[in-house]
Amino acid sequence: MSDLLGIGASGVRSYQTALSAIGQNVSNADTPGYTRRTVTLTENYAGNGGLTSTDTTQFNGVSTASVNRAWNDYQAQAARSAAGDAGNADAVYTWLSNAETALNDTANGVGQSATAFFSAGTALAGDPGSAANKQSFLSTLGQTATAFNTTASSLASVSSGIATDATTTVQSINSTLDQIDKINLQLKSSQTGSSQAADLMDQRDGLLDSLSSNIGINVSLDGKGAATVTLANTSQQLTASVGTAGTRFAVTSGTNGTLALQAIQNGTSTPVINPGGKLGGLVQSASTVADRRSQLDKMASDFTAAVNAWQAQGQTSSGATGGALLSGTNAATIKITTSDTSAIASASPSTSNGNLLSLSSLQGSTGLEQTWSSMVTVQGQTVAAAKSADTAASSVASSTMDARNATSGVDLNTEAAELIRYQQAYSGAAKVIQTAQTTMQSILDLF
Repeated sequence: MSDLLGIGASGVRSYQTALSAIGQNVSNADTPGYTRRTVTLTENYAGNGGLTSTDTTQFNGVSTASVNRAWNDYQAQAARSAAGDAGNADAVYTWLSNAETALNDTANGVGQSATAFFSAGTALAGDPGSAANKQSFLSTLGQTATAFNTTASSLASVSSGIATDATTTVQSINSTLDQIDKINLQLKSSQTGSSQAADLMDQRDGLLDSLSSNIGINVSLDGKGAATVTLANTSQQLTASVGTAGTRFAVTSGTNGTLALQAIQNGTSTPVINPGGKLGGLVQSASTVADRRSQLDKMASDFTAAVNAWQAQGQTSSGATGGALLSGTNAATIKITTSDTSAIASASPSTSNGNLLSLSSLQGSTGLEQTWSSMVTVQGQTVAAAKSADTAASSVASSTMDARNATSGVDLNTEAAELIRYQQAYSGAAKVIQTAQTTMQSILDLF
């Protein structure tokens, strides 16, 4: 009779645990990062009767073996990889779009300002004595220099924004790795198959999701669920382990806006070229923007040299050799040197507008207008490609996450069916206890 009571009691305890898991699932159905819990029940085996015992069938109830998470490591790794690709593509598209905006191609931009300058030169060549035309010539030249300054400042701001984003991202990566190390320690000391371990694993996976969107990673789990994280495509271990310190990152920005990433472990720094994830996208974007800034500086330098060389081959209205109209060595420093219209070297030795007639020679395939147009076109094409990549990566990330959630997420219809099943089992176990009590009381009443 005591066996019957024990069987019933074990059922009540086990089914109560199962019902609690269902209640937790229902309560957390909309909780981000929550993984569905299931309970594994196992038969309790009766003790051996000894050498003299006969073979008999013995029943000893049921017990809770473990609380499990509905999880698929393959799907999780696929989702992390896709999240890293999406983070990378989003960073590239975002910052290259900002760079495209900085390359102002409106009437106030470098290209159209240069066109206005050459048009003013043509007008002045038609009437070299016109004060209005002379003023327009210098004004449009100054506008072109200002357009260079503005564009250089805008691109520098984009570089600064990328550097700030990279610094924030690195801080987030390092903080997340610190938290994963702490979770790993807690998992190693937790009871395998317990509710506490399941909760810790949920926290672990949430941290890994966050980390994977910021930097490319590979993850392996030990028997306790502790995660060993390595940098994607390398053997660089990021998490701490026995005898091995964790790796943390540092990022610096060059004067041209490029980013240099270092992995630091035990005080030793190792350059990281392609970290993947958002951080990789930021490194790539910084390099592209640095190239645009370099191209812009060369345009400004070449334009300055070309205009001053043109000016030097002509003569002013007083017969003097033309002096430099522009100064500066790059797009940020280029500026017009004078507002005096008499300084314009319009004439050649033979005619009053001879030098102005040769100004159009600066508009060739290597001239400012064409080189500017080519750069803007390439940037536009780059942004268009980045947008397509971002859309595709976001779609893959969404689909892989949906696949993972289909396994790990909570379906209320399933929980309702499980609830009914375990409620009936619980009632049955309680009925066993009641029957045992009634039977025992009936036996006692016989005496």
